[in-house]
Amino acid sequence: MIARLIDWSIRQRLLVLIACAVLAIWGVFSARHTALDAIPDLADVQVIIKTPFPGQPPQIVEDQVTYPLTATLLSVPGTRAVRGFSMFGESFIYVVFRDGTDPYWARSRVLEYLSQTAGRLPAGVTPTLGPDASSVGWVYQYALVDRSGKHDTFELRALQDFFLKSELQSVAGVAEVATIVGAAKQFQIELDPNRLAAYGLNFERVAEAVRAANQSGGGSVIEMARAEYMVRAKANLKDITDLRHIVVGQDASGLPVKLTQVAHIHLGPEARRGVTDLDGEGEAVGGIIVMRYGQNALETVSGVKARLKELQAGLPPGVEIVTTYDRSNLIRRAIDHLREKLVEESLAVALVCLVFLLHWRSALVALVTLPLGILTAFILMQAQGITVNLMSLGGIAIAIGAMVDAAIVMIENMHKHLERAGPDPDYWQVTRNAAVEVGPALFFSLLVITVSFLPVFALIGQEGKLFAPLAFTKTYAMAAAAGLAVTLTPVLMGYLIRGKIRRELDNPLNRGLQAAYRPLLLWVLDHRAPTVAIALVLLATCAIPLTRMGSEFMPPLNEGDLLYMPTTLPGISIDEAANLLQITNRLIKTIPEVERVYGKAGRADSATDPAPLSMLESTILLKPRNQWTPGTTIDDIIRKLDSTVHLPGLTNAWGYPIRTRIDMLSTGKCTVESSLRITSSMVVPGAHWLRGLSRMVVSSMESGAGSV
Repeated sequence: MIARLIDWSIRQRLLVLIACAVLAIWGVFSARHTALDAIPDLADVQVIIKTPFPGQPPQIVEDQVTYPLTATLLSVPGTRAVRGFSMFGESFIYVVFRDGTDPYWARSRVLEYLSQTAGRLPAGVTPTLGPDASSVGWVYQYALVDRSGKHDTFELRALQDFFLKSELQSVAGVAEVATIVGAAKQFQIELDPNRLAAYGLNFERVAEAVRAANQSGGGSVIEMARAEYMVRAKANLKDITDLRHIVVGQDASGLPVKLTQVAHIHLGPEARRGVTDLDGEGEAVGGIIVMRYGQNALETVSGVKARLKELQAGLPPGVEIVTTYDRSNLIRRAIDHLREKLVEESLAVALVCLVFLLHWRSALVALVTLPLGILTAFILMQAQGITVNLMSLGGIAIAIGAMVDAAIVMIENMHKHLERAGPDPDYWQVTRNAAVEVGPALFFSLLVITVSFLPVFALIGQEGKLFAPLAFTKTYAMAAAAGLAVTLTPVLMGYLIRGKIRRELDNPLNRGLQAAYRPLLLWVLDHRAPTVAIALVLLATCAIPLTRMGSEFMPPLNEGDLLYMPTTLPGISIDEAANLLQITNRLIKTIPEVERVYGKAGRADSATDPAPLSMLESTILLKPRNQWTPGTTIDDIIRKLDSTVHLPGLTNAWGYPIRTRIDMLSTGKCTVESSLRITSSMVVPGAHWLRGLSRMVVSSMESGAGSV
């Protein structure tokens, strides 16, 4: 069958060339429109339910909110796990679905079951769904900085909430724009209990009066002078003066009692469970761009940055937007690096052909078939929805060496046939004979290599999500190479391998290698038993390093930026957390290779961030590598940071942003345990006891937070 396919391709060579040209154009289009990301999305299909219960301790939140919701959500179809976190004033529930579940089908099912719990929750408590994303979708972060000193945190938070946030949410691929703390302005009413008692009032009466004074009402319409007028009562509160004149009751003589007579009214910040710091210089309001499931990370970040550039003109003078994390830099570095390696490998293949065959057009045959096989893999990647990332491109890089084997063997075999054909041969007949002689064997040998990665497809869960793109792209590239080897390669050989063809032994390099190789080959064939024995001994020696090699779920990846996530003792106050955050950021900023550090203690205004106050999180942006101290590596920077930031009560944890969030998702634990696990693997040998300690810290934190 393969011989007939080769013969047909040679006879229909024009059709084969046209089909390959179409395939190349299609491949270029697919490569330009395939989604880009740094690594595969390892997040489970999950739905996050965030339920605020202001002012309540974790035990009350657990009993009255978290437990009723989790008990109901356990029966959602396709559910694999339901994880609940009860914190001071808030409940977070993560409903994890089986792999392959459509995320929007999952969200609709969760909404159906949430409607069943409406009557079982306390009055005024309403569960809300988080964004259709996970914490791995944190692709971009920024901070608002006032260089003029004219704007306080109230104004910067207002700019974020009412200007930037609403504008950025319309960017394609953005699931949520989460505000990173800052001070939200509130009208605060502090009641005087003695005055309330003197006038015979209580808290409920005052609260009802304030609510009633902030309501607008509508009526019917009236007609006057042949015109229609709508009747309405306008009573919205606008400032503190309006609050002061609210009537909350009457005294013994029947005179109205105003709110200002029983309370102190002023502006103040909303109670919060988080604080930020930029470069150790103080608090800075920020935002997190959370990308939607399955979107193109590079396009999303590029759209956000372009929109922010437009919005900068609308900000007050002196206020600017500072980037504190940008995943697009990592994506571009990874893609550019692998693109360079692919080009280098292609040129190496052409150089090898040229050096050994001394015929540049023969080298061109291998050079043409290689990118076409890669473009074919891109076509299948786009059709399947596989993103272009380190793992998927790594599969292509692995396959390159084997992809060109068939073309090189065919080219060399045709050279042999041309040597024996004499002057003025029938090139197409020689091509047919040379290709048919080795084509079937080469085709099936490539298929054997192709199916060698099939066991990887048996992996499930996060292991399957991580390594399946590599296996898919390698399989696609090898399958494309096998097909091109018996269709396009014979056609190109017939067109290009012509003219003066030198004999193999005319090349001095070939003569030298054969002179060195032939005696060794003859000795091995004459001493078969010692050869096998030596091979077995060498194989046995591999057992020692194999037993001492470590294991890692995810291959090490230098993301270019660092994430510092130390752990403090539970129950820390927000002022002390802010103090520690500022001190650690100042110390980090002293390292010459650090360009910017943006820290957060507690949680942002997002369901994807259930972090307690005792969890500090500082994103460290490093300068370009050409600005580092000569000879410095990323490990050297981490060691310098660890020795510089050394405070009592802090357990240091240095990692990478994406890697750390993947660890959080894979463990199902809060950020405290994940960060301790990273520290133990990098700093402390024998980390089993430290992981147990981290679980104790998490348990005590969850049960005791907010009980003061």
